[in-house]
Amino acid sequence: MSHRWKNDLTERDVTPEGAWISRRGLIAGGAALGLAGLAPRAEAAAEDLEPNSWEEITTYNNFYEFGTDKKDPARRAGQMTVSPWSIRIDGMVDRPADYAFEDILARMTMEERIYRFRCVEAWSRVVPWNGFELADLLDMAGVQPGAKYVAFETYLNREEMPGTRFPVLDWPYVEGLRLDEAMHPLTIMATGIYGRDLPNQSGAPLRLVVPWKYGFKSIKSVVRITLTEEEPPTSWNKANPREYGFYSNVNPEVDHPRWSQATERRIGGGLFSARQPTLMFNGYADEVALLYAGMDLTKFF
Repeated sequence: MSHRWKNDLTERDVTPEGAWISRRGLIAGGAALGLAGLAPRAEAAAEDLEPNSWEEITTYNNFYEFGTDKKDPARRAGQMTVSPWSIRIDGMVDRPADYAFEDILARMTMEERIYRFRCVEAWSRVVPWNGFELADLLDMAGVQPGAKYVAFETYLNREEMPGTRFPVLDWPYVEGLRLDEAMHPLTIMATGIYGRDLPNQSGAPLRLVVPWKYGFKSIKSVVRITLTEEEPPTSWNKANPREYGFYSNVNPEVDHPRWSQATERRIGGGLFSARQPTLMFNGYADEVALLYAGMDLTKFF
C-alpha cells in the first residue's frame, strides 16, 4: 500500500541519534516521506527546532510496566524477552492466527516515516520511525464486515516487568482505535527508529504509532490485535475516565484537567525552556480532520 500526504518535516526536525543520522541517509528515504517541494514556511520552522541526542530520546520514556520514572524503562527494559515474538490477530477477521513477527515482516512494505510525537504530559519530539502501515497488517488478516474497532494488548510478564507488580494500571496495558483510524495511511506499526530495531524501552519489537493522538495511544510491545464491533476498553480511560478519553486526539483547545495543552515543551530544551504552540491534531489536521467531521471535539476527547 503506497500513500503520499502533506509533510512539513525534514531531516532538520528529526530528534537525531548524534552523528549516526546523516543528511544523505534521510534524503534517500525522502520519496516515501513526501519531503520534496516543502513549503518555505515549513523549512523555516524546521530551522527553529533544537535537535535531541539519541540518549535523550531513548532514556526519557513512559513505559509504566518498568516503573513510573522516565529513566526506569531504559534501566530495566533490557531484561524483557523480545525474541521469539508473535502477535495474535483475532476477533472479526478471516484468518485469525498467532503470526510470527518474522513472517509479518516478510510480508510487509517497510518505510521510514518522520512524525511528530506529542505526549499528553505536554512534552514533544520528532522521531524517524521505521515500520509499515497497520492497514496492511489488517488486510493480511482479512477484516470482516461489521468490524468497527481495533483493540491492542501489550506483552505482560511480571518477572521481567517490575512495574506490573504494582497496581498503577489494570495490567496488561490495552488500547484501541476506531477502524477508520486504524486503516488511515498515517497509522503505522513501528519496528525501529533511526534505522535500528526498536530499543526495548521504546516498545520493541513492534508498537503502534498514531501521530495525531497523544502518545499513550501508541501502545508498545504489542502481542494481540483484536477486531471487534464494540468500542474496546483502554487502560488510561479505565484508570481515570475524567482525564483520558477513548479518542485522545491532540487538541490545544481542550486542556487536561490538571494542565494546559495549548503549548508543549520540546525534549532536550530543558525544563524551563521556551514552550511552543501545540498544533491541532499534532500538525496532521489536513490529513485526519475529516475522520471527526460533525463530532464535538471537546466532548469526544
